[in-house]
Amino acid sequence: MLTDAERERLEEYIDAIHYSSRYSDDEFEYRHVQLPKEMVKRIPKDYFDPSKGTLKLLWDEEWRGLGITQSLGWEHYEVHEPEPHILLFKRPINYQPPMVAH
Repeated sequence: MLTDAERERLEEYIDAIHYSSRYSDDEFEYRHVQLPKEMVKRIPKDYFDPSKGTLKLLWDEEWRGLGITQSLGWEHYEVHEPEPHILLFKRPINYQPPMVAH
């Protein structure tokens, strides 16, 4: 998770994050999230895959911590290596969040 100082360094870029429209196949809906290139340069090194030099696949808490905001159920499943600032997300079609018992 990000420290307060790391989060502050990224905050100025959050409004410039671009969210694609959703697209789908028979099983999943998809969208890609484009981070500002300058923002990627400020993300802490432990968010990167050292063998590729690109972001690693991020857990929900990690990408939300970077300032990416999406509804529940989205999974970061791929980094587009030619354009490492683009994160690919998917979730099952007709995803329903788990019901919370009261």
